[in-house]
Amino acid sequence: MKRVGIIGVGSYVPENIVTNHDLVKKVDTNDEWIRTRTGIEERRIASVDVDTSDMAIIAAQKAISDAQLHPEDIDLILVATATPDYAFPSVACIVQEALGIQHIPAMDISAACSGFIYALVTGKQFVENDTYKNVLVIGSEKFSKIVDWTDRNTCVLFGDGAGAVVLSQVSEDKGILSFTLGADGAGANHLLVDKKTNFVSMNGREVFKFAVRQMPNSSLDVVEKAGLTKEDVDFLVPHQANMRIIDAARERLGLKKEKVSTTVRNHGNTSAASIPLALFSELQDGKIQDGDIVVMVGFGGGLTWGSICLKWGK
Repeated sequence: MKRVGIIGVGSYVPENIVTNHDLVKKVDTNDEWIRTRTGIEERRIASVDVDTSDMAIIAAQKAISDAQLHPEDIDLILVATATPDYAFPSVACIVQEALGIQHIPAMDISAACSGFIYALVTGKQFVENDTYKNVLVIGSEKFSKIVDWTDRNTCVLFGDGAGAVVLSQVSEDKGILSFTLGADGAGANHLLVDKKTNFVSMNGREVFKFAVRQMPNSSLDVVEKAGLTKEDVDFLVPHQANMRIIDAARERLGLKKEKVSTTVRNHGNTSAASIPLALFSELQDGKIQDGDIVVMVGFGGGLTWGSICLKWGK
């Protein structure tokens, strides 16, 4: 069986930075309240004329270039998003046309903030069984268009952006070692887009309880499935939702702070884009090296969760 791994990474975030101090002018909140409860200091917000697909296209182009491939080398496009441009066509089809690739399959995957992990696992299967050689996996979100900017409990949390990777065969000692996926539809009402308002609605207390339990459990589960121990983990790339949740996962794995991605400070919660954005950032900073054991873990609406353990490199 082929070993599948990430051979290229790309990202995009809007230029417009909205700080906590900027939000104070719009809603009844303050910088200290946001930072102490979430760890977020600023987020990127896309302009009105930039949609989910626009960000996805740029991230995709960068990932393909980083993989030293051409668009025509891509065999399948998977886009994880909860904020598509339209109900249909899919963001993936829009990306396909923009990249100038004809006839290859393209589809969106909806698992909220866990979407990128779901999409990675889906893409892995196609490469592993020799159906496709190179799979483009994108997480892209414009949450600013579904956030009520008068609701201080939600508007302070989210940001916009996109991250992309290319999955392909890698050497037998590298790549994805194990994964876990799960869902609990009984918690669906805790995090959803309200039918009446079309804005995000969240039961913060219940989502927090779920996340601080599930994210550490998923991280440990995927490490054990890989036949490793938590001492073998070199770096953790968690979904960037809340620093307290990230710290819970870090402590369960026994990792030092410098071994955990915390881009939530600058990006906020970018849903399905958060993990690939964080991955790109840490690679740029040299915090993930060839041969490192990396765990990526997410949770989100559904309620859903997923994690991957991989040995970094080609």
